[in-house]
Amino acid sequence: MTDQNSKLSGGDATKIDAIKIDGRAIAQKLRDNLSKAVVNLQQLHNITPTLAVVLVGNDPASEIYVRMKAKQTKEVGMRSIEHRLPADTSEEAVLELVEKLNQDDGVNGILVQFPVPKHISQQKIIELIDPSKDVDGLHPLNAGKLAAGVDGLVSCTPLGCIKLAKHQLGDLTGLNAVVIGRSNLVGKPVGQLLLRENATVTICHSRSREIEKICRNADLLVVAVGRANMVKADWVKKGACVIDVGMNRVTQEDNKEKLFGDVDAQQVIKVAGSLTPVPGGVGPMTIACLLHNTLQATCAQHHIEMPKL
Repeated sequence: MTDQNSKLSGGDATKIDAIKIDGRAIAQKLRDNLSKAVVNLQQLHNITPTLAVVLVGNDPASEIYVRMKAKQTKEVGMRSIEHRLPADTSEEAVLELVEKLNQDDGVNGILVQFPVPKHISQQKIIELIDPSKDVDGLHPLNAGKLAAGVDGLVSCTPLGCIKLAKHQLGDLTGLNAVVIGRSNLVGKPVGQLLLRENATVTICHSRSREIEKICRNADLLVVAVGRANMVKADWVKKGACVIDVGMNRVTQEDNKEKLFGDVDAQQVIKVAGSLTPVPGGVGPMTIACLLHNTLQATCAQHHIEMPKL
């Protein structure tokens, strides 16, 4: 953890560029701890956490994510099951598969890779997954537990954001935290998690007034809107910690795609105290937190105390 208390108070005019928060290294440390926990679970209880992933269609980005998830699941000693279905698979067939996985006691976590083809209802899938196996943390019951302050499975990207912020800042109590974005996937759960950490939370969105002014008061700024380079340097308080969730693929003049975050990193890095890079920031933590949730689900299903990681 980096001591950033002095930076949050405003820093000084000679401050060097922001610290880049190394999401890859932090995610690797979490996976190392998960590996040890899995070994203990196997030795003490003869249980191996098992994650089932369902991919419908052949979306290139989804293909990459599923391969990475399977690889890292196996690396930490968990079992990975993949169900790859053609893009024209009926909604009924996908729902039948999810229900089959719900009933399979050998499966501890279920993840359906989104987006799914347009003829399939994403919300129906979310609501059908057994909440105790909902390692994506999207089921309304798990969302309700988070809002109520009750322990449950939490959406992976928001959980990763909080872990990155705490790694950099330590205790978040009393900090002014601003979240840009109010989606069910990131914005809302990040806000709830920050409240759980005793931060003072403001959520901004497309209808917010004077959003730049609100952001300039943030000790911690989490940006999840899906607009490349939206947040500029004059939106950011000097010394603030900035968590950039954006993953925007932009076609360049040479027709090649380049990945940009929601934060204009070239500008903001000269003002912020710390900043997650894109790529290499939130992304690696999302998969690591998926594995964290799979272990948590396994322990809960077998009435075993979840180890501290």
